[in-house]
Amino acid sequence: MAGTSLNLELRVGQPAGAALVRDYLAGQPGALAFYAGHFRDVSAYEAKAAEVDGRFDLAAREQAAEAVGVPPGADPDRLERFVAEGGYFVTTGQQPGLFGGPLYCVYKGLTAVRLAQALESRLGRPVLPLFWVASEDHDWAEANHTSIVGLDNELHTPTLAAPHADRHPPLHRIPLGPGIRRILDETIQFLPDTDFSAPYLELLRESSREDRTLPGSFRTILEHLLGPFGLYFTDAADFALKAASRPWLDQELERAAELEQALLETGSRLEGAGYGLQVTLLEGGVNLFLEGAAGRERLYRDDEGYHLRTSGERLSAADIRARADADPSVLSPNVLLRPVVESAVFPTLSYVAGPGETAYFAQLAAYFEAYGIRMPVIHPRFGATVVESKIRKVLDKFGLDVADLDRPFHEIASEIARDDVPGDVRAALGALRGAIGKNVAELQNAVKSLDPTLKGPVQHLRSQAFDALTDLEKKIVHAVKRENEIALAQLEKAQLHLFPGGRPQERVLSPFYYLTRYGGAFLQEVSEAFRVNLS
Repeated sequence: MAGTSLNLELRVGQPAGAALVRDYLAGQPGALAFYAGHFRDVSAYEAKAAEVDGRFDLAAREQAAEAVGVPPGADPDRLERFVAEGGYFVTTGQQPGLFGGPLYCVYKGLTAVRLAQALESRLGRPVLPLFWVASEDHDWAEANHTSIVGLDNELHTPTLAAPHADRHPPLHRIPLGPGIRRILDETIQFLPDTDFSAPYLELLRESSREDRTLPGSFRTILEHLLGPFGLYFTDAADFALKAASRPWLDQELERAAELEQALLETGSRLEGAGYGLQVTLLEGGVNLFLEGAAGRERLYRDDEGYHLRTSGERLSAADIRARADADPSVLSPNVLLRPVVESAVFPTLSYVAGPGETAYFAQLAAYFEAYGIRMPVIHPRFGATVVESKIRKVLDKFGLDVADLDRPFHEIASEIARDDVPGDVRAALGALRGAIGKNVAELQNAVKSLDPTLKGPVQHLRSQAFDALTDLEKKIVHAVKRENEIALAQLEKAQLHLFPGGRPQERVLSPFYYLTRYGGAFLQEVSEAFRVNLS
């Protein structure tokens, strides 16, 4: 836990999730066998740096730099030093989300910043943090909304309607359109008017013009928020990046069967070690997407060449290459190939991953090796739960911690109500329960010699009495709940702030909730709380 100067607490940790990720965080040998060393071990980064230096000369670093954007507030001289002095990258990335996505997008970027600083200090070479905007993604429903706890203490999720009902083009193809004006107005009305809010509301307006795309808006927002911390950006659909990555996409097409086998063998080892697969491996699935009649579609190979399942289109390798020659943006990597492309184009030491990503990277070591690349060191991102002072007061009132609210509210309310039942009532209920048990036992013994078959009716009497007592206890608890209705309502609102919709705060809430209340100092406090420890 980190205290701040902003009258709030930051509960900082590294989200785990699956058993594989928990074991990796703990440094268990069984899990480490699937990764390029442990993320706290500086020798793992040194080994990766040596491998990178064997593949990247001055020209290769110059090519990498061409695909990197310098955001407002970042130092362009750092990018020049990266080329001249043989520097490296710490990368991270995310599918775009409306208005900058949820909090964890910011947390990923700041983790990359802090890790790059620590590695530069240890390696003595420039290490730049780089955020990959996954603009080629086509899952509109995952990207088209934002969530904010409004001034009314209710959770609101403004959502931008899908522009295509039956097609799924990559996000970078889709303008926000006129519908964004209503969604923007709806979002802004949930934010407070404070001394800090004006520049953030202006940022929302400027980044959300009708002609902008969702990835473009997302990048603009994160550049303004995280550029001053030294975070650089690249876009999956950037022309320079597409040109640099094309040879690797061609390799995937040509070697699909061989590379599929490498993934299957690692998957089998993972399952044999007791870990499941994060990314399902589909027979014949090529780790490439091609834009077709139905939008962005997964390529599949068969005896006659390749096909797209949704549109039913059949193609040869020459057809696919010709389409990519005419428009490089139509061919793109899937979730497994994308990290390989990133490490092929950029001299990457480490990837800052969320828990799901950390799990699927365990499937990739042999896949990287098949491309002649050592997998980067996977550094789990930091996460944070923000506990405002008003929330802390409610928790203290009930003697609860943050983790106590991570369950259905009716369970919390019932537990508190039981604890608040007056002592004399609890004592009387306990005495009555004990008396029923004692007297029924005496009755059983008394009738045993008279007629053994009377044991059943006596047991039935006991069950009826205890059922009636349980019903009475529930009514007493409900009466206490009614008495504490206002206090419990406060607790329910506290839960909404910490676990909105039953999910961790960082996976739901927009950073603008906190930025408009606390200003840029909020990001500074979060950055300082993310402490990277290397040994």
